[in-house]
Amino acid sequence: MSVLSLTAFAALCAVRGLPMADVLVYRAEGAAVLHGRDLYGFTVTEWHLPATYPPFAALLFTPLAWPPVPVLKAAFLVGNLVLLACLIRLSARFAGRTLAPPALVAATALALWLEPVFQTLLFGQINLALICLVLWDLTRPPGARGTGVALGIAAGVKLTPAVFIAYLLLRGRYREAATAVAAFAGTVAVGALVLPAASVDFWSRRLFETDRVGKPWIVDNQSVQGLIARALGEARPGAAWLGAAGLIAVAGLWAARRAADERTGVLLAAGTALLVSPISWTHHWVWCVPLIALLLARGRGRLALCVTLLFTARTMWLVPHEGALDLRLPWWQQPLASPYALLALLAVGAVLMPAGAAGQLSARSSSASMIR
Repeated sequence: MSVLSLTAFAALCAVRGLPMADVLVYRAEGAAVLHGRDLYGFTVTEWHLPATYPPFAALLFTPLAWPPVPVLKAAFLVGNLVLLACLIRLSARFAGRTLAPPALVAATALALWLEPVFQTLLFGQINLALICLVLWDLTRPPGARGTGVALGIAAGVKLTPAVFIAYLLLRGRYREAATAVAAFAGTVAVGALVLPAASVDFWSRRLFETDRVGKPWIVDNQSVQGLIARALGEARPGAAWLGAAGLIAVAGLWAARRAADERTGVLLAAGTALLVSPISWTHHWVWCVPLIALLLARGRGRLALCVTLLFTARTMWLVPHEGALDLRLPWWQQPLASPYALLALLAVGAVLMPAGAAGQLSARSSSASMIR
């Protein structure tokens, strides 16, 4: 099975090719640093993609400017496959399990076909590196020295992981949160020292230009903004999105705070971050891997199968999405266009709803007692 999966993946890559557009952006960022060019003033590839990460990330990308592009793509593909195996192993540890080497190889081969993982490999993204940093940090033994450093570095490369700092604070893990903040501040300081002009440009201007990342309404975007934009048929939902994102941020972090265990809380925090981010491309949802691992470890086989099918079905690519067709989808295609966002919303609601239901039941019981 593992050999068949890997062979099919290799054949598909050979047929489709490996555009790895994001690798080319990272390479261009590293070259801009080495040659003293404007870090946020260029675009590359036929899609005219700009740099969108903080200056600290560009410093890490400088070695990517040296090897030829074919060598760089091959290295990214192999590196991401290794990182996927690391993620599988970390996800098993996260779920309180261990995997024997044959099981690890098999799980890695099968996980290739999860849409977020496949897209990460296809685009040459760094999602797997970031989730491995975060998950490794959050699954360390209680009281381990330096817990929070890897999380802070991940947030310094791409801001989204910073939500886990808020999560640590809400769970009362103040020392780890402080360490993560210090590590994140260190990445900002390094970027400012080496690239002062780019740092001022990013933190005062580029950070707020979410349109630089891409069109928020297309089906590639599985955040709440994408869901609302497609549902309303509005390219920029504005106040509707901001209001919903604010409510979801509060509800999602509160759900993570009151979750029965740390593992569920971590996944809820991840889902909340992906929901409220202006743009969460489908390949950002690699958090489906530890989610499936946790469901399997808890004996929720049927639910794990359903989640696996959801992240494998690629329903968002089945609806019309060329040009602005994403904005003209009929009501019955809306769930197909936003499966990941809807799953995360259901997960948050599943944690919060029992409390409300219990409160209503208690109130009714009290009223009945008073009547008696």
